[in-house]
Amino acid sequence: MNNATAETGAIVEVVAAVIMRPDGQFLLTRRPGGKLYSGYWEFPGGKVESGETLLQSLERELWEELGIHVTHAQRWITRVFTYPHATVRLNFFRILAWNNKLEPREKQGLFWQSPQHVNVSPILPANAPILRALQLPPIYAITHAAEIEVENSLAQIQVAFQQGLRLLQIREKTMERALLRNFSIQVIALAKTFQAKILINGDAELAREVGADGVHLTASQLMSISERPTTTTEPALCGASCHNEEELHAAEKLALDFVVLGPVQPTLTHPNLSALGWKRFAQLIQNASIPVYALGGLHREDLAIAQELGAHGIALMRGMDTDE
Repeated sequence: MNNATAETGAIVEVVAAVIMRPDGQFLLTRRPGGKLYSGYWEFPGGKVESGETLLQSLERELWEELGIHVTHAQRWITRVFTYPHATVRLNFFRILAWNNKLEPREKQGLFWQSPQHVNVSPILPANAPILRALQLPPIYAITHAAEIEVENSLAQIQVAFQQGLRLLQIREKTMERALLRNFSIQVIALAKTFQAKILINGDAELAREVGADGVHLTASQLMSISERPTTTTEPALCGASCHNEEELHAAEKLALDFVVLGPVQPTLTHPNLSALGWKRFAQLIQNASIPVYALGGLHREDLAIAQELGAHGIALMRGMDTDE
């Protein structure tokens, strides 16, 4: 990357590796002396050379920097960021498996970090949204208390939290508002015990009122606003439902925290929407700049295929049901 590149406005293709351990920790490296932004922490990676695919570049960079051979990489988020010296397109991959022991071949610092407790600084500014995205769990559950009754739903939610669920959307389109408010307050009280996050579907005012962690916008709401809504909880989460490329781009423009995209498979919940199928889903999210959850007719066993195709995870309309 040089001044000529910055002056011409050309985008420099870069690969970045989110190397992850089974316990959820990920690796940050500190740029060595003599390099631009020396002392800053970043995800390992580098410039894509002429004739290389993204994966080939990733494998070469990680061998040169860390002495490892990648055996399992998943395409993830793509972000464009403009530094004073260049505009870069950062193609992030999640690295789940590798051979050889990590070693700092360029005398760079190495530090394993937890998504919830990043304690190194300074960090390259392009990486801030990635650190936030890493805090999102792979499963996003959605309530259906009106179908199974409130008490049954509360019991089900508690069990799901006990089993590790950490992100839940309260989506009750037919529930009377006073009942919905009371239900939301009870769910949020449960969530606090397990440090789980709760979003309210379509109602930022209610989210503020009950102290939820954010709001989940409907597709029509997404397409009708010019800035993301706020709640009293900061930093508040904001997600949205998307069904096509136009809606996905709108969510990216608003810099939402994530979206759900679907339906991937046929579903009774949205009978009027044609299923995307996995191939079209993968095409739509190929260069997504925010995390995407696959939604629609899915089960927990679909998580692996969704992530292999670049999704952050899956959203389940009945994500707490025992048969899912």
